[in-house]
Amino acid sequence: MDEPQLDCLIIGGGPAGLTAAIYLARFHLSLRVIDAGNSRASWIPCTRNHAGFPDGISGTELIERMKAQAQKYGAAIETERVTRLDRSDAGFCAEWGSGSATARSVLLATGIINRRPPMDPGLHDEALARGLIRYCPICDGYEVTDRKVGVIGSGARGVAEALFLRSYTADITLIAPDRAHDVAAGDQAKLRDLGIRTVDGPCHAVAALDEAIVVETPHGHHTFDSIYPALGSDVHSELAGQIGVALNEETGCVIVDAHQRTSVTGAYAAGDVVLGLDQISHAMGEGGVAATTIRNDLARERPLRR
Repeated sequence: MDEPQLDCLIIGGGPAGLTAAIYLARFHLSLRVIDAGNSRASWIPCTRNHAGFPDGISGTELIERMKAQAQKYGAAIETERVTRLDRSDAGFCAEWGSGSATARSVLLATGIINRRPPMDPGLHDEALARGLIRYCPICDGYEVTDRKVGVIGSGARGVAEALFLRSYTADITLIAPDRAHDVAAGDQAKLRDLGIRTVDGPCHAVAALDEAIVVETPHGHHTFDSIYPALGSDVHSELAGQIGVALNEETGCVIVDAHQRTSVTGAYAAGDVVLGLDQISHAMGEGGVAATTIRNDLARERPLRR
């Protein structure tokens, strides 16, 4: 670790981390973004829910534009996976495959990962790129208006997703992923009242046709215009745990205050690692708040002078 100490190390290069990088670079602070290269935003074939792009924009293009903007103002961005994060007297030490760094502050923008439905990985990626699999009904429920939709899930989570999508289409089937449905009596009544069909599992997506995806169950094949997995997600909070950051016991997300500060002085968090809302605009907002807080907290320690 012979390089000069950074003002901030950002771990994660999705919408939250890159927004923070743009802000911090324009605050004339030294920073580096270390990104594993698998932001969920890059999965999006086309988002039409992001303000300013009435014809939509792909997640990959949005991320590339944000990277270019951050780099224009001096942010360094590397595609690596941080494997270790420690606290030190001077702040924080991080290590990744080909390097390491020390920083006065660290921003955790490590996100979450969706649990995938049971299917071949290659088929999953193809179907996702074509909009046959969708993970965020808030983002793209409009695109399935009056279409035939399958929701893979059970219990309260699966029911909630199916009920949410009912405001977009009347043709919804809730399929249990791995066994018979486990749905409370009250929820069963809600599904019946709204005409949402239920099919017991296990299920397996077996084919992506020209305009549809086929799901196999013990009760036969079912064809949908799109399916929404409602299987939950896993929070990338391992690095937060390494430095003792407090986590929400129920969700595993990082606990922050109103300004994105964690329980560890000098450590901040933004985006889905804080709240898995799956919204680009929300993640960007948290990134901006976090960056401004970092700048002001660093200035309290040592006045920032040009």
